[in-house]
Amino acid sequence: MSQLSPILPLHRVNTLTGVRTSRVVEDPKDIVKQIKKAQRPLLVIGPLTTKVTLGDKLLIEYAIDIAKAGNIPICATGTTKAKLLEFGVKPDSVYDVVEIVNALKDPNWKGVRGEGNHDLILFLGIRTDLANQGLSTLKHFAPHLSTITLCKYYHPHADYSLPNIRKDDQWKSILEGIIENLKTENR
Repeated sequence: MSQLSPILPLHRVNTLTGVRTSRVVEDPKDIVKQIKKAQRPLLVIGPLTTKVTLGDKLLIEYAIDIAKAGNIPICATGTTKAKLLEFGVKPDSVYDVVEIVNALKDPNWKGVRGEGNHDLILFLGIRTDLANQGLSTLKHFAPHLSTITLCKYYHPHADYSLPNIRKDDQWKSILEGIIENLKTENR
């Protein structure tokens, strides 16, 4: 039985990614530090957030809490808009993953709130194969922004990525730590 390495991507084809790979972050404070440095962060959430449960909460609830605690606009992809609305949250934008990646490549794009392009993009709940391709595109064609993945799998094309996480309790703890640290920073 093979083991899941904490720093090898789920899809082995992405092991050799050139000279620049993501920095592995596990400490929620390090992630919050990057969020706080950003002028216009954006949280892109995918359909897996509506299917994955951590403890007694859906992953989309963690996404909502992160967005609220950090005053971060939400870009809903796939089928996430309907679920956000069920929780009383109206997303700032609704795009397909490929569409939002294409928009983010343009440094002159006005962003989801019309305030200018985003400088930090957080991804959560997007299929790993699709996320890898989108992150690779941004890595090579959008040097004006940084990326962080909050998924439980390592993404080598992101600027910052969580390691491969085997236990959902560890992932839950990291997400809760991000929320708590964002709330503390905004007091």
